[in-house]
Amino acid sequence: MRVSVMIDRVYQALASTGVDCSMEDVPALCPDLTWNQIFLAVDYLSRTGDVHVTPDAGRTYRVRACPRHLPAARVGEPGLLGCLTGV
Repeated sequence: MRVSVMIDRVYQALASTGVDCSMEDVPALCPDLTWNQIFLAVDYLSRTGDVHVTPDAGRTYRVRACPRHLPAARVGEPGLLGCLTGV
């Protein structure tokens, strides 16, 4: 499987949930991918700003998809602020 396909597969799975989820739950969203492939995709998506990864109290991580290709007029909307500022 091409890396770009894996990355898009993980992004689409996270975006379809509409909420953040535990990093440990992501493999259930993408059963066709290995843990290493998912980690690679989340790492890349985090670096490009397409997902937001936050540490959880239990020493785990939560991950959620951020909207892609935002129009400039929507940048200040509160629902998108966390993805744009890392908050």
